[in-house]
Amino acid sequence: MKRVTSIGGIFFKCRDRKNTMAWYEKHLGIPMQPWGAQFYPEETTEDSIKPYSVLSMFEESTDYLAPSEASFMINFRVADLDALLEQLRAEGVTIVGEPMADEFGKFAWIMDPEGNKIELWEQVK
Repeated sequence: MKRVTSIGGIFFKCRDRKNTMAWYEKHLGIPMQPWGAQFYPEETTEDSIKPYSVLSMFEESTDYLAPSEASFMINFRVADLDALLEQLRAEGVTIVGEPMADEFGKFAWIMDPEGNKIELWEQVK
């Protein structure tokens, strides 16, 4: 079974979110939206939805990364979230909360051995 297929996004906390986003736009040329930025690979697939990756900054006070105490979270794109979660449970991996689905796809969260929260994402097809 294929597990992770690519990085879906990187999320991190900021003391001054607005200034940090402006810095990334000015100095690195990343066009920012109010929520962050998307990156599309130059090569596209024949899927109806283009794959993309996200860079997003959160307010320092966010609890979205909890229970991790880290100031970042990596989002990994996966091929089949339900099957992967079943496998991870069988392997004893800590799953945080309940999986959810929205207009962007399916999401679930796990903890690595260092206490870092990881987001798993199956993009809508």
